[in-house]
Amino acid sequence: MSLTPSLSSAVITLMVIHLLASMLVAELKNLRAAVWALVAQSLTLCGVILLFGRGETWMLVWFVWALLTKVVLLPWLFLRSMRSLPPREEEPILGTWLSFALVMVSVLVIYRLLHTYLATLVPTLAAAAEPTRSSLAMAFTIFVLGAYVCIVRRDLIKVIIGVLLLENGAHLALISLVPARPETAVIGILTNVVLSAWLLLYFGQVIYRVLGTTDTLKLSELRR
Repeated sequence: MSLTPSLSSAVITLMVIHLLASMLVAELKNLRAAVWALVAQSLTLCGVILLFGRGETWMLVWFVWALLTKVVLLPWLFLRSMRSLPPREEEPILGTWLSFALVMVSVLVIYRLLHTYLATLVPTLAAAAEPTRSSLAMAFTIFVLGAYVCIVRRDLIKVIIGVLLLENGAHLALISLVPARPETAVIGILTNVVLSAWLLLYFGQVIYRVLGTTDTLKLSELRR
C-alpha cells in the first residue's frame, strides 16, 4: 500500500523514535524507567498502526485495543507489581558498557543489512518500497533486540519486558507486510500477550517472596 509523502515521512519518524525507545527499554537498569520507555515505544507502534490503517474500521479497533493494553493496562500491571520488587534489575550477564556497545553496533549492522537486502526476501514489490521497507527492517531489528534482552538479562521482570519487545517487533512486521486488512487486525489483537505478561508478573512476585530475588539463574533453587 502506498502512502502519501507526508504520511510516509511521519511513519519513518515514528519508527526512528520506536527504535530509540526500544534501545532504552533494553539498556535501562531502573525497571520503572524501562517500563516508561516501553510505554513510549508502544505509543509509536500505535501511531504506525493508525497511519498504515488509514481509517479502516478494523485497524482503528486494533489501534484502540493496542492503546488500552500496551499503553494503559500493561504499564499499570508492571508498576503495580513492582511495588513489592526491587527498583533495579539484577546485574545482567554482560556489563553495562559492553552491553550498550553491543546493542548499538548490532542494531546498526542488522538494520543496515536488512534494509539493503530486504528486496530479495519480501514477497511483493510494494513491501520493498518505502516506508514499508524501513518499517520491516526496523521490525526485525527490534525482534532481535527483544531476543537479546531475553537471553542476556537475568532479571525476570526485564525478561518479561524483552518478551514484549519481541511482540511489538512482530506486530510492526505484521502491520508493515499486510496493512489495512481485517485479518491483520484480528491477528494483532489475538496475539497480544497481556494475559501472559500478567501471569509472569504474578509468578515473579511469588518467586521474589520465596527466594528474595528475581534472578532467573537462581530459579533452580525452587526445586529444593
